[in-house]
Amino acid sequence: MPGLDLFTRRRVRLCSYWLSGSRRVLDAGSGNGWFSYLAYRLGATVIAVNIAQDQVQKATQFYNLWRGIPLSQLKFIKLNVYNLDCLEPGFDEIICYETLEHIKDDVKICKLFWKLLKPGGFLHLCSPYAEHPRWRKERLDIKEKGGHVREGYTLESYRSMLEPIGFQIIDTEGMGGPILTKVCFVIQALKNRFGNVWCLPFVLLAIPLIWLDPRHMNRPYSLYVKAVKRSNDG
Repeated sequence: MPGLDLFTRRRVRLCSYWLSGSRRVLDAGSGNGWFSYLAYRLGATVIAVNIAQDQVQKATQFYNLWRGIPLSQLKFIKLNVYNLDCLEPGFDEIICYETLEHIKDDVKICKLFWKLLKPGGFLHLCSPYAEHPRWRKERLDIKEKGGHVREGYTLESYRSMLEPIGFQIIDTEGMGGPILTKVCFVIQALKNRFGNVWCLPFVLLAIPLIWLDPRHMNRPYSLYVKAVKRSNDG
């Protein structure tokens, strides 16, 4: 569930770019499973992969055992994204939110995405915007131990990575304008000092900012792109 994280709640707006109805979806880097669940709610059969066993177990317990969702419709598995080629291809959509910035060989992963998608299938990426001041100050994790290995992406760097593989970017959206970002930082500071319970009233008051956050801005906190696998490639 998104909990107190307003950025996660803001990313829910990106669901408007997804398909709906019966289809196969891969959530690559599923976190707590919230977006996997939303894809399931929109009619998809979802495979959600996560490198963290504890997150896989918690998501399985919550969505499959407690919520009663069949494993045939929503399945969480422990898998390194470098090993995605073990999955059966033919996905209609792939969701990859806030994950590529943790991976050194992002081109390899995007090539795996291309192979796993049907011709005409869609890739949904969201990662930090490399030119945002927050990420330009980030201390990078050069050993790929779980932190950010790069500041993020710009539209140009997304294109230079995706187009040679055979993708075409067809939509973009910035996420996290100055007001929402500032409020999120304040809430995080309060959470660190006082705990979740004391932050809840501030989060509830701030939720309307999610819907006021513009779709396009000069320096968003994160940048989303929707890319299609060109059907005349490969």
